[in-house]
Amino acid sequence: MTNLPASDPGRAKSNARGSGDGSGNSGVPAAPKGAGAVEKNGDSADPAAAHRPWGAAEAAELAADEITVDLISLGKQIRHLRKQREMSLDDLGAAVGSAASQLSLIENGKKEPKLSMLRALARALGVSSDELLGAEPPNRRVALEIALERAQRSAQYQALGLPSVKPSGRIPTEILEALVGLHREVDRQVNLHTATPEEARRANTELRKRMRDKDNYFGDIEAEARRLLANVDYSGGPLSQHQIADLAAHLRFTLHHVDDLPHSTRSVTDLKHRRIYLTQVGTGSHDPRTVLLQALASHVLQHQVPRTYLEFLGQRVSTNYLAAALLIPESSAVAFLRQSMTGKEIAVEDLRDNFAVSYEAAAHRFTNLATHHLGIRTHFQKVHKSGIIFKAYENDDVAFPADPTGAIEGQPICRYWTSRQVFDIPDKFNAFNQYTDTATGTYWCTARTERSADGLFSLSIGVPYESAKWFRGKETKARTVSRCPDPDCCRNPPRSLSETWAGRVWPTARAASSQLAAMPIGSFPGVDETEVYQFLERHSKR
Repeated sequence: MTNLPASDPGRAKSNARGSGDGSGNSGVPAAPKGAGAVEKNGDSADPAAAHRPWGAAEAAELAADEITVDLISLGKQIRHLRKQREMSLDDLGAAVGSAASQLSLIENGKKEPKLSMLRALARALGVSSDELLGAEPPNRRVALEIALERAQRSAQYQALGLPSVKPSGRIPTEILEALVGLHREVDRQVNLHTATPEEARRANTELRKRMRDKDNYFGDIEAEARRLLANVDYSGGPLSQHQIADLAAHLRFTLHHVDDLPHSTRSVTDLKHRRIYLTQVGTGSHDPRTVLLQALASHVLQHQVPRTYLEFLGQRVSTNYLAAALLIPESSAVAFLRQSMTGKEIAVEDLRDNFAVSYEAAAHRFTNLATHHLGIRTHFQKVHKSGIIFKAYENDDVAFPADPTGAIEGQPICRYWTSRQVFDIPDKFNAFNQYTDTATGTYWCTARTERSADGLFSLSIGVPYESAKWFRGKETKARTVSRCPDPDCCRNPPRSLSETWAGRVWPTARAASSQLAAMPIGSFPGVDETEVYQFLERHSKR
């Protein structure tokens, strides 16, 4: 589902530092803490490292008065350097003008030092501030200690109510290896369970429920969009390419168009150098404006490492929502729709043309605004030519087919609905409109077909019969009757055909292997981590 609400829109946390960035309050959101411990040989010693955004946990704020500190790694680094120089806590405290008890809290990762203290510690230990803040542990032993500390501070471990093991020097390295390996395996097993197709369906069902409960309108994300638009002097109409570039600059990102972007990504954000890498303009099947806005949205909403597949999907759809709210701004879109409503001429294609977006983007945005601003309850579908639902939303009581988990995605839609009938209409230029009598009432729907890399799809918006009066195409004479979920409506073959062919045919199904596999694991399922790291390594040196 790409038009669902955030799993918790409130996660767009306020941050009162620095200049305004539209993130809730003024300030540039800090990168997530908890950098992955990387060993000298490149292998991660952190059991959760495979589930962190690439580089996000290691990003330090570039502003001189802001530094995002990985407290566990920093503390271990200070302790290692102090002992290497045969200094006691009292010795180091005297050198930096601080009590030994305060330094002990810093070394144990329980207190974040001020910037002035960091500089003083670096001078006393004979290293640069960058080296002191470096994410790479000095040796394997320290890497294991950091990994164990992080694992034991995780919410997953805390929920077990088990005691923590202090990784002191008295614990043999072999014991640390075993403990970290155990945490890593438990984490892997949990993620294997949560990344199954069934879990993905349950997550989509939960997100769709949240969307329906709020009529697919999320005021906090709309507010984020308004703040961002105000910073680029937006006054109305479509958001221009120039204004989007200004928005990236306002958030202190530079844009880099490359021809070797990892094949599994649409964009890559280097938080360390504040660069956003995109494909060359004009390539790919996605609107480059949307791809850039989605990358910026993840930063503005301050997304943390997703702990569950539900949270991963929630983050993905919240970035899509914010990107859409920027590309089709609420104030302009609502004014446009209200004018069309006054003339009883609402049409999704007009919204598409006015804001220079795809029909699918316009249809999604209509569902965001229709109920909250126009009082129109509605439903949306994206259906493959095979009849399978890819995306769907409703708050008008239309009866979508669902599996036992409540999931709609992957279910076949009735062949008499507009979203299926449109495939047989010769006129592909104009929208196809139809009334459909269903078990829950009569609905007017408008649909178009669009081809993508995954095949031919129909995109449809529908409303209850009484709301059809507000739309262009309400005068259509096309009308069908759907008796689904009655299997004799369209799922069971007609009796005449059954009598002729039943028992005399053996088709070979085209089953995708992905139907039997777990969802790809990692922070961002489907993204090749190694490929992304290699890409950043190449470009960071240019």
